[in-house]
Amino acid sequence: MNLQQIMSKTRRAVDQFNMIEEGDKIAVGLSGGKDSMALLYSLAGLKRFYPKNFDIVAITVDMGLGLDQAEVDAVKKVCDELGVHYHIEPTQIGEVVFEVRKESNPCSLCANMRRGALNSAAADLGCNKVALGHHADDLIETLFLSLFYEARLSTFSPVTRLSRKKITVIRPMIFLREMEIIGFTKDKPIIHNPCPADKNTRREFIKTLLKDLEKDNKKLRENVLGALTHPERNNLFDDQQPPFDEE
Repeated sequence: MNLQQIMSKTRRAVDQFNMIEEGDKIAVGLSGGKDSMALLYSLAGLKRFYPKNFDIVAITVDMGLGLDQAEVDAVKKVCDELGVHYHIEPTQIGEVVFEVRKESNPCSLCANMRRGALNSAAADLGCNKVALGHHADDLIETLFLSLFYEARLSTFSPVTRLSRKKITVIRPMIFLREMEIIGFTKDKPIIHNPCPADKNTRREFIKTLLKDLEKDNKKLRENVLGALTHPERNNLFDDQQPPFDEE
């Protein structure tokens, strides 16, 4: 998949869920993985011709686990080429999660702390929105994670308003499949995840489960995505959100 195709599906989400308004300053949560890199390229490309003017900055939350400087430099070079300001937010999240708290299931706490650090950095940089690189497969997997492990029917929304930071979170890639993103970013620089829990999570179990289910139903993910996002079907998104939801 090329950049034009990535941008087309990104714009579809942006338009359908009214993600971008005139004058927005959007912080791209740039972990440096394939998803966030695809998001960076897509929004930087969309910025050139979208009818509403907006600015973007890229923010990497350093968890304090040791980033590869050569990888960071390569990502910064991409940002420079795209004309995007790149900010690294230093934290000690890794130490808190793995050494202080010694979490046996660290992903939830880590994710909450990373989101908090990202949103705070975005607010400090004058951003009113934060863009995250969640894609269609993330949306579907989160639904099954909530159902199986939390006994609730829930997944994240394309647009979420956070009250304390007055930040709106947008997810412009929810119509993109992971395999499409992999195809686009195969020759792009990335920052490898230094987290010791990477690839050893409940989400990985759900990924494997869905792959097994797809052997009998090739349209499984397509059907679930349609049920969640089609504007004329019942879905889990609240179209009448208050001005800001609780963070």
